[in-house]
Amino acid sequence: MMASDDDNNSLNSSPKRVAPLAELQAAASATTSATSTSSTNATTIGTANAAIGSPSSQMGRRKKVMPLEHGCEDNWTWSKRHRSKEIVLSGANNRTVHFHPNWSKGTAGVQGKRPLNNGRFYWELHVSQRVFGTSIMFGIGTKQARLHANSFRNMLGENEHGWGLSHKGVLWHKGVALLYTKRFKENHPTVIGILFDGIEGTLTYYKDGKCLGVAFRGLDKIKEPLYPIVCSTAAKTEMTLKCTRRDFVNLQDRCRAEIIKHVKTREDLVKLKLPPLITQYLSEVVNDVAPLRQVDNYDILCDF
Repeated sequence: MMASDDDNNSLNSSPKRVAPLAELQAAASATTSATSTSSTNATTIGTANAAIGSPSSQMGRRKKVMPLEHGCEDNWTWSKRHRSKEIVLSGANNRTVHFHPNWSKGTAGVQGKRPLNNGRFYWELHVSQRVFGTSIMFGIGTKQARLHANSFRNMLGENEHGWGLSHKGVLWHKGVALLYTKRFKENHPTVIGILFDGIEGTLTYYKDGKCLGVAFRGLDKIKEPLYPIVCSTAAKTEMTLKCTRRDFVNLQDRCRAEIIKHVKTREDLVKLKLPPLITQYLSEVVNDVAPLRQVDNYDILCDF
């Protein structure tokens, strides 16, 4: 297949306006007893959390903290076996991924070695300034998610085996695209953080330190092992895996799930007048906002 100039050369364009998403903060500990955690809905693309706040709320004034800052280091890396032939690994512990080192002829991906199910994990991807082309994607997938295509496409999330965010601000799963955030500035380096919560079944993205909100839900229902995956169509794209952390699974997860059964909206949560740290922790799983709108191929080709 002929290579496209769009994926072998950097293009300049301004980001288009999209619906804003909420900014979340990381949770603190809650100390209550619990019974059992409730199951979430079947796998669906989730809705973004709304902005936390009311005139009496103190949550918006709390300082930002890193996700899983009270967890521990998690020293995983990329798989040499599960990758496209158009990918070269380098650097300390092979944490740097080079996509299409010479010329791009399609889409290349690589799978991480870390199985994610039933735990909480956070990792950051430091992306070089070569942000352009058809699709640069970040997310997770099963072993059945393909890692190479001889065409320029949104490969991660093209079917039920992957969940991904493209650099154009679009979420993909089962071939369905949902508008999620602003498209990334082309030719500007960026840092993408990914928080996988296997207890709540959610996947949340961060961009340059700002939380973009919950992107996917129902991941706790996936029985197959899930792994981090990145892919790109653009020539000489480079990403480095940094800040890999994991959480300890504890009783507070079950406590929160039981409390949220009786809390329908953020307004109800504020009325409880709980300590701000506990309110913040509980608010992460309150889902009372409108769903993201679906976009079609025409929207994507027109870059919104």
